[in-house]
Amino acid sequence: MAQDAPNTVFLAGDEAGLYLQATTCHVWSPTGQTPIVRADPGRAKTNFYGALNLHSGQEVAMRSDLMNAEISAHYLEMILETNPNVPIILFWDRAPWHRGKPIDKVLEEHSRLEIIFFPTASPDLNPQEHVWKAVRKEVSHKHLETRLPELADRFLNKLNSSTFNDTFLDRYGYTAICPMFN
Repeated sequence: MAQDAPNTVFLAGDEAGLYLQATTCHVWSPTGQTPIVRADPGRAKTNFYGALNLHSGQEVAMRSDLMNAEISAHYLEMILETNPNVPIILFWDRAPWHRGKPIDKVLEEHSRLEIIFFPTASPDLNPQEHVWKAVRKEVSHKHLETRLPELADRFLNKLNSSTFNDTFLDRYGYTAICPMFN
């Protein structure tokens, strides 16, 4: 089992959608002058798969217009390529596209990958949710992009070029007990 190996990579994964519509947190304007906030009437959307390395804070992200078991399996292959020759434990939610024959096939072909599912309806446990929030705050809140592909490129670049620290392993005792077994 990957849990028994000292060089195991622990990842927390999730998906998020991105619309061109900017979100506003706070809007300031002079008294008596109503601010104008541009709205995109379209419903164009793109999605991102992301997995946070719980030791290093590095992100492995991928953009996709679809979310289904085939795309999820492709993303698992990307995670495996990014972390070669080491055991991987991926904490994932119970989304329907995280199950099915394509996922089973990847797990059968790569015994070094294990998936541990978060409890149902518990996004507050998933460290990847904090990554989405941080990147949205920096990239997609109050943006001026007029085209979704450019906004999506900025979003993906921020994900893959930043480090996101999290205390998940500390909170659940891993970093305290792991040295005892080395």
